Parts: sequence; C-alpha cells; structure tokens
Amino acid sequence: MPFLYRQKVLFQHCDPAGIVFYPRYFEMMNATVEEWFEARLGHSFAHLHGAMQAGVPTAALQVTFSAPSRLGDMLDITLHLRRLGRSSADLEFVAGCGGELRLHMTSTLVFVSLRDGASRPWPDALRARLIDMLEAREAPPQAPA
Repeated sequence: MPFLYRQKVLFQHCDPAGIVFYPRYFEMMNATVEEWFEARLGHSFAHLHGAMQAGVPTAALQVTFSAPSRLGDMLDITLHLRRLGRSSADLEFVAGCGGELRLHMTSTLVFVSLRDGASRPWPDALRARLIDMLEAREAPPQAPA
C-alpha cells in the first residue's frame, strides 16, 4: 500500500513566476520520506539521526517533470517501496494535483552510520517493517467474507 503525503505549494516553493522551482520538489520528496519513516516505519528522523546515529541519504535520483505546480496547489504525493536491498531501498514517487501528473521520481536510499558514513545493513526492526510493506504490496486483494 503506498504512503500518501499531501503538500500545499507554498510561496517558499515558488520562483517569481509563481511555479514550483524544481529543487523545491526534492525538499517535498524528502519531507515525504521523513513522514513515511515516522508514520509507517515507526522510526522518526529525530530518533534515526539521534539515538541510532544513522541516516538514509539519497544515492540516486531519476525525475520527470510533467506539468508545473503553482502557488496554492495541493499536491498528492504517493511513495511506493519498490525494492529492498541489504542496506538500500528503491522508492518511487508520484506527485499530482487534481488528477494531473506533475512529477514522477525514483530514488535509492542507503542506510548509513553517521559515525563513519559507511553503509550498514538495515536494522532488524526497520527491515521487518520494510519487508511487511513489500509483502503488502505484492499480496492480492482479499475477497470480502
């Protein structure tokens, strides 16, 4: 099941023409990841970066901008977990407004230690939540009883 994050396009996101300045989309996608970690994975970034001394930097990005977003638009951003590796995860983002596609992006996050910046295997509790998400995506819908 994808994670949905709603983001209103604010003045801070826009260029002088009133459309989203493209680097601001990356901030919005990062906010989506941060909310996903807390709401779905049970690991806030405060806990991740603090007590766990870990991070999940982006190692790869591919993005297509389909249509401009404007000041005041409400974007529906969906995040899909597509692949889970030993220390990485591939994500897919789809951002739209009123049924119109605005952005499609894929990214790879890597779980790293903040102590040395090296990748580490996903911690067991976090890996279990990620696996649950992958299995939920792959499970066929259940017929009503």
